[in-house]
Amino acid sequence: MSDNKHFDQLVANGNPVGEVVGVDRWLVRVHGLNPANVYALIMFEDGSKGFIHQVLEDQAIVLHLGTKTLSIGMMAVMQHSELLAKVGKDFIGRVVSITGDPLDGKGPIASDAIWPVFSEAPPLFGRQLLDQQLTSGVLLVDALFPVARGQRMAILGDSKSGKSALAMQLAMNQHDTGVITVYVLIAKRRADIDTLLRRLESAKAMDRTIVVVATMLESLVVNYLAPYVGCAIAEYLWQKCDQDVLIIYDDLTSHAQAHREIALMSGTSPGRDSYPGDMFYAHSSLLERAGRLASNHKSLTSIPIVLTPGGDITAYLPTNLMSITDGQWIMDMGVFRDMFRPAINVGLSVTRVGSRGQSDRQKQQAAQVQHLIAAYVQAQEYAHFASELALQAQDDLTRGQMLYKLFNQKPDESYTLLAQQLMLDVIFKLNERELIDIAILKKSANEAAGQIQSDADFDKVSGDLKSKCLVKSSLERAV
Repeated sequence: MSDNKHFDQLVANGNPVGEVVGVDRWLVRVHGLNPANVYALIMFEDGSKGFIHQVLEDQAIVLHLGTKTLSIGMMAVMQHSELLAKVGKDFIGRVVSITGDPLDGKGPIASDAIWPVFSEAPPLFGRQLLDQQLTSGVLLVDALFPVARGQRMAILGDSKSGKSALAMQLAMNQHDTGVITVYVLIAKRRADIDTLLRRLESAKAMDRTIVVVATMLESLVVNYLAPYVGCAIAEYLWQKCDQDVLIIYDDLTSHAQAHREIALMSGTSPGRDSYPGDMFYAHSSLLERAGRLASNHKSLTSIPIVLTPGGDITAYLPTNLMSITDGQWIMDMGVFRDMFRPAINVGLSVTRVGSRGQSDRQKQQAAQVQHLIAAYVQAQEYAHFASELALQAQDDLTRGQMLYKLFNQKPDESYTLLAQQLMLDVIFKLNERELIDIAILKKSANEAAGQIQSDADFDKVSGDLKSKCLVKSSLERAV
């Protein structure tokens, strides 16, 4: 008999029991526990918990979730056949650990239910086609590389290239869209966590956000579990509460490194870059849980962030994520050094299903933008020869410069889809060698969009906005 009544009750109920035969910090080897399966929840006699990571012939490898080191000879009992997480609507607006405990000092959180941490993805026959755009508020993203609700879209880039800043913009823009955001921080510094919370609060988006935190000072087990626990919380809101949910994993590189260290310590044979053989499955099984349900027409959108060391997108983890997801925004350090934000590489980034959520006007404008960018790049090449440019080339160069200035957007700037369409329409409707003030255009766009009540109003409002921002006509400007 132990001092733990719950433990004694589980033993008395006939649950499988084992003995601790090896301890390496949080990695515990338990003899017995048969029959047992991977991810089963284990309770030790001191009351701490763990879950089975590997089942061998004569023992099970258990990852310990407690803070105190266990002793050899201690007893363990299976509490549940699968690992479960606390979930509920009361988690919205809160900062929590992977165990569901509050970290924001706002009092306890009452959970509505429990949910499998490693649940299976919805089957194909239970899914619905994606046809609704998830607004990011970022003009470059929404115009050229949009994301649909239910899509899996990766953010790839080198360190300090603006990956987390773009993810924050996505989260901050959901404060009035009806979408709940689950932001999972994996192996992060306290400063990074404080920055995220401060920006969410300033944008009034925290009331629609759940932040799941695993710091770099916590054990590898906590960082390994963080994205799965965050996904469990998101799935409950999506499938049981009929909510559209956006989940951001910041970042899966840290998760992969934790998974690799756990695998190496448990004796798993290393594969490419010393990652275990199930590294692809670990991320694909997580990201494939996103989608749109046919039963309630609600969606779970997944945004994983992955580090590309030295900008190498052909490395092991980036190629894994690109093959799992439905598109990627690739952050470029060269673009970042040119003071362009967000530093998205337009040539390498792609979205495979995002355009399905766009309107006909958005699709037409996206095609026009691509054409204008191509003409601008060509005009730049001609300009290198230092010879006098043809009028068309000069016009392409001027419009391209204005377009890039329009796309250069600070993290605290946000535009509605209608405002974005108005700004692009003003650029496209410029006559030869006309100039507009981009700063005035940006400042006036959201207000002008509020004046549009129907499609018939669009052209009039667009014309008024152009007149307001016009600086100089072609007749007044020297060649």
